[in-house]
Amino acid sequence: MKSQVLPDKLSTIAHEVLRKRILLCDSEGNPLETPEQMFWRVAWEIAKVERRYVRSPDVRETATSFFQMMQALDFLPNSPTLVNAGLSQGQLSACFVLPIEDSMKSIFGTLRDMALIQKTGGGTGFSFSHLRPRGNAVGSTRGESSGPVSFMKLFNYACEITRLGGARRGANMGVMRFDHPDILEFIAAKSESDTLRTFNISVAVPDAFMDWVRRSAEYPLINPRSGQEVKRLNARHVFNAIVDSAWKTGDPGLVFLDAINRQNPIPAVGAMEATNPCGEQPLLPYESCNLGSINVAHFVCDSRIDFPRLRSVAHLAARFLDDVVDANHYPLSEIEEQTLANRKIGLGIMGFADLLLLLGLPYDSPEALATANELMTFISMEANAESCRLGEVRGMFPNYGRSIFPTQGIKRRNATVTTIAPTGTISLIAGCSGGIEPLFAICYVRNVLEETKEFHLHPLFERMAAPYLTESVRRAISHTGSVQNVKEIPESIRRVFVTAHDIEPEWHVRMQAAFQRHVENAVSKTVNLRRTATHNDVEKTFLLAHELGCKGITVFRDGCKAEQVLRAGELKKAGPLGVQPCPECGGTMVEDSACVSCSSCGYAFCAI
Repeated sequence: MKSQVLPDKLSTIAHEVLRKRILLCDSEGNPLETPEQMFWRVAWEIAKVERRYVRSPDVRETATSFFQMMQALDFLPNSPTLVNAGLSQGQLSACFVLPIEDSMKSIFGTLRDMALIQKTGGGTGFSFSHLRPRGNAVGSTRGESSGPVSFMKLFNYACEITRLGGARRGANMGVMRFDHPDILEFIAAKSESDTLRTFNISVAVPDAFMDWVRRSAEYPLINPRSGQEVKRLNARHVFNAIVDSAWKTGDPGLVFLDAINRQNPIPAVGAMEATNPCGEQPLLPYESCNLGSINVAHFVCDSRIDFPRLRSVAHLAARFLDDVVDANHYPLSEIEEQTLANRKIGLGIMGFADLLLLLGLPYDSPEALATANELMTFISMEANAESCRLGEVRGMFPNYGRSIFPTQGIKRRNATVTTIAPTGTISLIAGCSGGIEPLFAICYVRNVLEETKEFHLHPLFERMAAPYLTESVRRAISHTGSVQNVKEIPESIRRVFVTAHDIEPEWHVRMQAAFQRHVENAVSKTVNLRRTATHNDVEKTFLLAHELGCKGITVFRDGCKAEQVLRAGELKKAGPLGVQPCPECGGTMVEDSACVSCSSCGYAFCAI
C-alpha cells in the first residue's frame, strides 16, 4: 500500500517539467509522446539488453516491471536516461570525470570532450591540479603560463554556450589540490558573482591537511610540472581563506581525498581526484556513472516503513541500472572502455524529508538519524545482494580481479552500487522532496505554463494544519517559508515541519554522515546556513564533516550573494544570473518578471 498523503500521480509541475525537459517534442516544442509513452520507451530500451544474458528472455515481462516501477513513481533514473533512451544518441549517464594534463593538447582535447558530453545531458568534473601554476615557463613559446584558473574560465565560457541536452546550461565541478601553488587564487575564483557560473569548485584535501589546520602547521606547495617545492603556507591561513570565501559566496567546498580513496573499490586501477558537479560521484578519469533514486516516501504505510515492498523495488532498480550500463551509447571510446570495465551504478533515494514527515519525525532529531541509518543500511544491503546475484548469472565486472572484492570473497556485478544524488528534476516529476535534503520551505511559488504562478503549501502540512490556516496565518508563512514563529500553529506540528534554515548546521552534517556510512560512492548534501551564520559556523561545519567521515562538504549561507533572492515568499531585485543555486537541484536561478526561477527545474521564488 502506498502513502495516502503524498501525490501518487503526476502533478501540474511534473507535467510541465516533463514537457520542457524530458518528453520528445517537435521543432515547436509540442510533445510527441505522453508521459506513459515515455516510460514505455525507456522501459523497453533498457529491458532489451537482457537478451545478451538470457536466451529468449521475456523482454515484455521485464519491460512491464520497469514501466510499472517508473509509472508508480517508486523509482526514476537520472534525467539523461529518461531523455535519451531509445534515441540515436542514447547517452544515458549523468556523471562524468575527465582528465586534464599539463599540455595544450590535453587541455583543448578535454574541452572538446566536455562539449560532447554536455550536449547529451551529462555533467562533468575535472581536477585542475596537474596544470602548471601561473607564471611558470612555457618552453615551446618562451612565455609564461596563465595558470589553471584562466583555463577554468575558458571551460566555463564553452560550457555556457553548450546547453545540456540542448535544453539547459551545463554543469561542472572544478577541483584543485590544497598543495597547488595557485591554491589561494583558486579559492577566491568565484568571489565575483558573474565568474565561473557553470562551476562548483572544491579544494581537495587529505587527512594530513586537516591535522595541519588544527596545529596551524606549515606545509609545502608543489609545482605539478617539476614536482619541486616552491613555497610554504600555513594550513590555518589556507583553511581560513576557504572558510571566508565559502561564507561569502558558497564556494569552495571541500573534497576529502583520503575518505574517498579509502573506499575506492578498485585502487589498483587508479586513485580518484575529482567528482561530478554535485559531488556525489567520485570517479576515475574517463569514468561515467548512471544514477537512479527510490522515492522512499512511497514506502510508508500506517506510520511504518514497508520494508518487504522496498526490498523488491531496490532489487529491480539495481537490475535496471546495471542494464543501463549496457544500453548506454557512450560519447567517447575512452569512457565506454572505462565504464564497462567497472560497471559503476548509483542507486539512491529521494523523498526522505517527506518520509520523516509521514513518520512524524523532525529532521533534526536522533530518531531521524536512526531512521536514516536503518533505511540506507537496508537499501544498500538489498542492492548489493542484487549486484551479487547479477555477478553470478551475468559475470563480474572486468576489473573485478583488480578490486578489493576477491579478498573479501564477494562476487559482484558492479564496482559500486549506491549514491545519494540531489534528484532535482526527477523529484519534481515524482512530487517529492529532493534527495536527503530537508524541506527548503513549507510554502513556495512555481512558474507554471510560463505566465501562471502557483502558490503551494506542503500537502502534508496543509492536511495536518488545516484547522489553523487562516488567511493571516497563510500570509505569515508566505513571508518566510517557515512556521517556527507562527504561534497559531501548535508546537507539535511546528516541531516536525522544520525547514533547511530552521535546522542547526550540525544536524545537516550528521544526517549527511549517517547516509555516507552506508553509501559506497558519496552523498550530495548542501548545508544551508541562515543569513546570520558566522565564519565560525562554517568552520565548525567543515571540521565536523571531516571528523564524521563525509567525503565532501558544501555550505551555502542565505544572503551570501549581493542582491540575492530571499526565502520563499520574499523577493528583492535579482542580481546577475547565478547569484544563488536552486535549493532543489543546484541549477542557475534566472530573473523573470516578478519571479526568479531555476533554469533547470522551474523552482521559483516570487513576490506574494
